[in-house]
Amino acid sequence: MTTSEFSTIIIHAFIGWALCTATLGIGMAFTSLDNALILHAIAAPIFFVGVSLVYFRKLNYTTPLQTAEIFLVYAIGMDLFVVALLINHSLAMFTSLLGTWIPFALIFASTWLTGTLVAKSRKLDTVAKTGSSEPG
Repeated sequence: MTTSEFSTIIIHAFIGWALCTATLGIGMAFTSLDNALILHAIAAPIFFVGVSLVYFRKLNYTTPLQTAEIFLVYAIGMDLFVVALLINHSLAMFTSLLGTWIPFALIFASTWLTGTLVAKSRKLDTVAKTGSSEPG
């Protein structure tokens, strides 16, 4: 993988993470923390399905598993260094299942599943066009 390809994947991960962070921030401004966390847990996989669809349909530099791992590690890293340490000055957010661990699991699962389904769709398209599941 080239530096340019890796940078592109990181940009996609950033977009998903930024949408999640914005959802949580806006939610906390307008409702209770519990409601904001629920909204965030619902929105996270939706955002990452969207980001993943764009990535897998247009670029697809990595496998679904690799992409899910990169997106997850990026989200954990940003939450750790930016949100927990720089903004909150506390690691307390990592004690919350709803606040961190459920969204992290959903980010991984939605990214992996999206990539897997896009790959399966591509394979079916190839079979339909060529009559064979073998490339070329």
